[in-house]
Amino acid sequence: MKIINLQSYLVPPRWLFLEIETDQGISGWGEPIVEGRAATVKAAVQELSSYLIGQDPLKIEKHWQVLYRGGFYRGGPILMSAIAGIDQALWDIKGKYFNAPVYQLLGGSCRDSIRVYSWIGGDRPSDVGQAAQERVAAGFTAVKMNATAELQYIDSYAKIEQVIARIARIREAVGQEIGIGVDFHGRVHKPMAKTLVKALEPYRPMFIEEPFLPENNQYLKDLARLTPIPIATGERMYSRWDFKNLLSAGYVDLIQPDLSHAGGITECKKIAAMAEAYDIAVAFHCPLGPIALAACLQVDATAHNAVIQEQSLGLHYHQGSELLDYLVDQTVFAYQDGYVKIPQGPGLGIEINKEYVLKMAGKGHNWKNPLWYHQDGTIAEW
Repeated sequence: MKIINLQSYLVPPRWLFLEIETDQGISGWGEPIVEGRAATVKAAVQELSSYLIGQDPLKIEKHWQVLYRGGFYRGGPILMSAIAGIDQALWDIKGKYFNAPVYQLLGGSCRDSIRVYSWIGGDRPSDVGQAAQERVAAGFTAVKMNATAELQYIDSYAKIEQVIARIARIREAVGQEIGIGVDFHGRVHKPMAKTLVKALEPYRPMFIEEPFLPENNQYLKDLARLTPIPIATGERMYSRWDFKNLLSAGYVDLIQPDLSHAGGITECKKIAAMAEAYDIAVAFHCPLGPIALAACLQVDATAHNAVIQEQSLGLHYHQGSELLDYLVDQTVFAYQDGYVKIPQGPGLGIEINKEYVLKMAGKGHNWKNPLWYHQDGTIAEW
């Protein structure tokens, strides 16, 4: 079996899908994407495709190593996202070739389902109490919200009080048993993070996410000593080498690599195993499309330390297209009692509606994250 073609599709709301075709009629799907840099990642996939044409798609580890090590410059969001989507598609092909879900080819499952959470509140969160009630009524047992909008290095206590008022409304609306993830989104600088995390403690968040930008991970040590709230990070880290020092330092409780950013199934399975050796949990980052979610669930099935899965149904970025729209069988991600079952079909366990992909690729997208500015005109972290 040989690879004969790679075809990328820019589809709304902000995704990039990749189809890899073989000479035996088996195709695999992947999702190589950096949100806001879709066209750049598409170009990187095209650049890598010259090596892949004519290759045996079943030699996944070899191809991963060649794509990563074959260039003098390596790593980073663009290259690792391109490799990630290719890797997902190759695993999809391999599963279909052997008529087995990917998790069976990774050693089999240690679980039948995994807990999921749902986003509430949007970029500048509001009405979170009602939104949390709606998610709980829909069967979710955990939600996640952005803690704050833009925040200066040293900002006002009024903004801290607004954050606390929002999480208090959620607790009042849904009680103590619902998990609440609070995403700092890298928007909170070190001085304000210390203040905010202490104020959040009475509301018992499930975790605080990305309290610092990854380039400032050295400060996680101070935060971990300051609070008992579990600390999560990792969505902007792209390989096991990026995670190595973070894991060995021991100041993070939950890592969140993204299977569409951090080298795909092959790499994220290794990152999860590294974390398990340090007694650190995994919750794969996935505010993306159905292919990325399917890939996450295949690795979740095999990772004992995977504790919860992000998914994007109803995410505030989605306008005009939704997670399920691109699937032939939309029940494959049915959520029940806060959990989703691991897909059992061959490959990634989903069937992409290619006719719909082609239709929506005709519309395309040029999604960019918003640009925020402080009152003084300086650009703010989004």
